[in-house]
Amino acid sequence: MRAVLAEDWQQGGFGLYIHWPFCEAKCPYCDFNSHVSRKIDQSAWRDAYLAELKRAADETAGRVLNAVFFGGGTPSLMDPDVVADIISAIRGHWPTANDLEITLEANPGSVEAGRFAAYRQAGVSRVSMGIQALNDADLKKLGRLHSAKEAMTAFDIARNTFERVSFDLIYGRQEQTVEQWEQELKQALSLAIDHISLYQLTIEQGTAFGDRYARGKLRGLPDEDLGADMFTVTQDICNQMGMPAYEVSNHARDGAQSRHNLIYWRYGDYIGIGPGAHGRLTLGGQKYATVAYSNPQRWLDGVKTDTTEKPRAVITRAEQATEFLLMGLRLKEGVDLKRYAALSGHEIDPEALAHLQDLGMVSVESERLIVLDQGVIVLNAVIESLLP
Repeated sequence: MRAVLAEDWQQGGFGLYIHWPFCEAKCPYCDFNSHVSRKIDQSAWRDAYLAELKRAADETAGRVLNAVFFGGGTPSLMDPDVVADIISAIRGHWPTANDLEITLEANPGSVEAGRFAAYRQAGVSRVSMGIQALNDADLKKLGRLHSAKEAMTAFDIARNTFERVSFDLIYGRQEQTVEQWEQELKQALSLAIDHISLYQLTIEQGTAFGDRYARGKLRGLPDEDLGADMFTVTQDICNQMGMPAYEVSNHARDGAQSRHNLIYWRYGDYIGIGPGAHGRLTLGGQKYATVAYSNPQRWLDGVKTDTTEKPRAVITRAEQATEFLLMGLRLKEGVDLKRYAALSGHEIDPEALAHLQDLGMVSVESERLIVLDQGVIVLNAVIESLLP
């Protein structure tokens, strides 16, 4: 069983996530580790990332790297030469897949043609843009600094600079109707994109929206039925326009799926570098959860003493099996039942499985467990009924 654990991550691949913790402003719905800072010493941050990359590479020497993702925060606020130095170091530390995907997240307000050209020259192959809405009124409600026109200008620059471009939209916004969302989604899909992420607005504790909601001051949010209708309409329109879902919130043309995010959902290994970054790393046959300290200055200071990470947590076989299901059942391709059994030491309860099949929630095809459209709407309940 130890040999199975040692190699299980290879079925998902190996990725690297780099977290840039700074933004120009904090969005009211955001619960990511992002901070607003007037002054950023880019050279100090570059040196810190380079040191952490070396430390990570020493632990994982020889692994073939499949994908790199610069997330945040707003990574498009990083100086292009910092990005170039990081990518150069990455290529020096690990052998890379022939189709290595390097994604950088960007906000429309921080985009300019020269900057994007420099990112491409640095080695970025894919850009993911946080557009979120295509009208100014809703952008303002969401606390975004850009206008719809600026978003489209930035998208045009990205599309003319990079081979692969994705952007995010949020639906289920205040006072939004199904008809309005249909129109907006069709407009988005008519653009020359190969990937789009569509998230239903969720209200998280500890955010400005969360505080407002608790005080009863965030009105006009959709109820559960309207949210389900919006989700169904989203699937229908995306299917009609050649952008089917490959994951609950992510849609792509064939071959344009985000390779980095597939590593998460296929339960591979990934290194997390930067304040608050999470990772999953198999060493000596044991899988660990890694978490970096979230305060940017604490993390930066910790680089000098090799103390950027909190103590690593061992992930037991049972926990690995649970995580594998939680992540993998989000994918349209589903999960390999034999892999689950190898991780957990037992098969999924046949009675629970049969019950969900009878309800039309899941199917089993060629030893793969797949959640059907009806089950995706209540995915958490489906997963809960499958877990021991």
